[in-house]
Amino acid sequence: MPTRPCWVEIRTRALEEDFRFLAGLAAPHAELLAIVKADAYGHSLSVCAPAVVRAGARWLGVASAEEGVAARALCSEARVLVIGGVFPGQGVEVLKHNLTAVAWEPYQLDELEAAAHAVGAPAGSVPVHLEIDTGMSRQGASPDALAPLLARFTPESALRLEAVMTHLFAADEADGTVTAEQLVRLDEALGRIASAGLFTDWLSVGGSAALLAGQASTIAAMAARHGMRAMIRLGLALYGLIPYFDPQFEHEEPALLAAARAALQPVLTWKTRVTGVRAIPAGAVVGYNSTFVATEPMRVALLAVGYADGLDRRLGNRFSLLVGGQRAPLVGRISMDQAVLDVTEIPGVEPGSEVVILGSQGGENLTAFDHARASGTIPWEVFTRIGQRVPRIAV
Repeated sequence: MPTRPCWVEIRTRALEEDFRFLAGLAAPHAELLAIVKADAYGHSLSVCAPAVVRAGARWLGVASAEEGVAARALCSEARVLVIGGVFPGQGVEVLKHNLTAVAWEPYQLDELEAAAHAVGAPAGSVPVHLEIDTGMSRQGASPDALAPLLARFTPESALRLEAVMTHLFAADEADGTVTAEQLVRLDEALGRIASAGLFTDWLSVGGSAALLAGQASTIAAMAARHGMRAMIRLGLALYGLIPYFDPQFEHEEPALLAAARAALQPVLTWKTRVTGVRAIPAGAVVGYNSTFVATEPMRVALLAVGYADGLDRRLGNRFSLLVGGQRAPLVGRISMDQAVLDVTEIPGVEPGSEVVILGSQGGENLTAFDHARASGTIPWEVFTRIGQRVPRIAV
């Protein structure tokens, strides 16, 4: 059955080219892990995970064991990292689907060990990525409290310490002071791990901002000092958007960042169609609670999109969408399933006319940053709140 006319188009070729470009920036310093959590940032896991694997990604990052199971069904050969850790009762599924878990709490190691024991897993057969908290105070073990965790990785245990990771929370700041402090703490933690007689394959540090700020070589140098290889977890840039950067970068923009601005291609376009056009007189109310009252005769177009589809309700009366290659203001409150545009000055708009909510039409462009600024949020949320009822179509 044909679907309601509200859909997202995913340019898989753009996604693949973005990954290859970013892999070129990272080489020879670091391996890239492609973040496909939260349904590939709202872009569709089923469309995007196979595409980035085709482009050369060997690692996929998901938030949960449930997402990991879905990713494994799509990509049988890729390594799948469960970044959000495992919860009680999930260890068996992690092992069954050959997932790799991030851990930083004793109970997470307990869960993995119990699952390994239940299936008779041999010593060293269950890889674990140990997260270190270097200042974000979110997830991760304190560098001062590593000893009990490290003691779990014995020659007899099924658990094997494969990687150490941390989150850089200020890689987009121009002076780099916070990141430098985090890396010092991380280096100290790596020393403690080495002193415990443990050696790992990977040092997983930072994301898109770290790569584009030129920090891959620094991370790789630290990894090399400890006999490890560097890994960067690639998120927003993979989907064609450059993360926010400190305005000071504009005065002396790193070469990699400038190259990325020129090369990266947005992957997602969000569209709907006009379902009706009507003329209204001066004084007519548009939408709930009279937040918009026409001051002169107007032509307005009804759209098949609303806040249940992910169009932020705060955009009513303060944002425009694209129709006929022009910006048309949203008027009145956005409803659950519908919104209204002022098309008075745009000729040719009629039922069936295509409307771009996020993306390009003619010479105009609306980005996730535009949506974010108008609604007081960030591009990551703009993407991930696009509703599940909005079909994603590979083009």
